[in-house]
Amino acid sequence: MEPSLKERSGNHCELCKSGNHLSVYTVTPATHPNNQIVICDACLTHLEKGIDTDSQYWRFLTEAMWSEVPAVQVVAWRVLSKFKNEDWAADNLDMLYLDDETLAWAKAEQDSTSVEPSEVHKDSLGAVLQNGDTVVLTRSLDVKGSSLNAKMGTVVKNIRLVADNTDQIEGKIDGQLIVILTKYLRKQKG
Repeated sequence: MEPSLKERSGNHCELCKSGNHLSVYTVTPATHPNNQIVICDACLTHLEKGIDTDSQYWRFLTEAMWSEVPAVQVVAWRVLSKFKNEDWAADNLDMLYLDDETLAWAKAEQDSTSVEPSEVHKDSLGAVLQNGDTVVLTRSLDVKGSSLNAKMGTVVKNIRLVADNTDQIEGKIDGQLIVILTKYLRKQKG
């Protein structure tokens, strides 16, 4: 680790302030100057999980986003943007100010890696579904290969969209992960 990074970070993770198992993380694109920050293994693991990471883990960004280091601000903006549908993240994004250059840097990865899906998952009433939504079954369903009968009105929390089929989502009912057809559910209002 470069002495300048070690000094700037105080030998702590520049995101969560942990002092354990530190490494240098390069904030993409790598061509941007001063694009390295010091992070711990836990933050690195969560960053690598991308959208599958636990949003509650990132609550410390409420403090980290005020860093004077643009690379830290970029990481904070990118992570908060992934969870912008959650109140705490949306509130932080509203408060977070990035100068034009830093904001363009933060959006650069997002613009190059995000592809708008041509088709989206919709419930039986046409409402767009997203990962993490809560839905309600609109009819009773027998689960294939199981004795489970999911009753009409059953609430399924924290759904996951099936990537290659917009007619299906995954959700847990009675602790069992099952695939549910979107035509048999409706999105629960938040």
